[in-house]
Amino acid sequence: MKISTNYSIATGELKDKIILVTGANRGFGKAMTLDLAKAGATVIMLGRDLGSLETAYDEVVDAGFAEPILYPLDLEGATPEHYEQLQRDILDNFGQLDGLIHNAGIIGTMMPIEQYDLKLWYSTMQINVNAPFMLTQFLIPALSKSKDARILFLSSSVGRTAKAYWGAYGVSKFAIEGLSKTLAEELEKTNIRVNSLDPKRMRTEMRRTAYPAENSDNNPLPESISPAIVYLMSDTTKALNGEQLTLEN
Repeated sequence: MKISTNYSIATGELKDKIILVTGANRGFGKAMTLDLAKAGATVIMLGRDLGSLETAYDEVVDAGFAEPILYPLDLEGATPEHYEQLQRDILDNFGQLDGLIHNAGIIGTMMPIEQYDLKLWYSTMQINVNAPFMLTQFLIPALSKSKDARILFLSSSVGRTAKAYWGAYGVSKFAIEGLSKTLAEELEKTNIRVNSLDPKRMRTEMRRTAYPAENSDNNPLPESISPAIVYLMSDTTKALNGEQLTLEN
């Protein structure tokens, strides 16, 4: 299902909503954080690097948008105890969670499965699959407190159609698609809606790593397509569930 990036954010349309974004400190994560805050949401900015989180935080505050919450956490090393503490912090401070956007991920390296480095494979799977699984599992109780909650998994075209040499990244995105579909079925009769999203190409460091010979200037900036994330978190899309979404850019 295609989603247009041509969306005009209405002031206050996400007012009083609490939305957690992983990888909120740079790239697409930072762009969507700015737009979600512009729409009035309180964004819990989860990321590994406190310095870049603080820089992104300053951008949101300087723009006059809703003040976000910083939550530094390394997804590669996070344990169930870390996620349990996050659940407690959200429930104690906000009483609910209205949106969970799994944006963080690493690309690993491009090489045949036969030659793939085992440590890098485990690291990629930990960040791209295991962390979203655990984070979701521990935050479903907080999402259940919302009247209209969303879980959005950032995916990729290589997680929907297999391509040679994409290694752990491609496999991890296939796993994310399966996790999204399974959760959507399990939560169908609840207040929680679950979808995956392929944002397609954009001008990010991850894209440049994957396609070093590509002229990145031809790709849209993250902030030009991030308004679509506000649309997917808005009341307009409450009927969407179990969909494989793709941005039109």
